[in-house]
Amino acid sequence: QVQLVESGGGLVQAGVSLSLSCAASGRTFSAYHMAWFRQAPGKEREFVAAIRRSGGSTSYADSVKGRFTISRDNAKNTVYLQMNTLKPEDTAVYYCAGGNTIAPVTTAGGYDYWGQGTQVTVSS
Repeated sequence: QVQLVESGGGLVQAGVSLSLSCAASGRTFSAYHMAWFRQAPGKEREFVAAIRRSGGSTSYADSVKGRFTISRDNAKNTVYLQMNTLKPEDTAVYYCAGGNTIAPVTTAGGYDYWGQGTQVTVSS
C-alpha cells in the first residue's frame, strides 16, 4: 500500500503562483509513476500532469502546459506541482495519484493510489 497526502492548496487571486506537494509513505515511492488530477464541481476528474518513476519524463494537459510543472524528489518521497499564472478555471480539488503501468497514463483508471485531495480556488 501507498499512502498519499496532498498539501499546499488555498484561495488565491488569478495570476499568482501556488505550489502543491504530495507526500508518500508505504511502499517504495520510486517504483511508481506519479500524476496530478483535478476535479471541479460538477465535472469529471481530469488529468493535469504526470511524471515517470525516475523523473526523467513529464506530460501535461494542454490546458496547463507552459504554466504548470510537475517534479518529484524520490529521496523525500514527494511529488510537486508548481502552478503559475493561475486562472479561475484552474479552480478544483487537486489529487495526486500513483501507479505502476508500463508508462504514465492520462486516465484515472491507470493509477492505483490516490490522496484525499487539496482544494485550489482561484478568484478573478
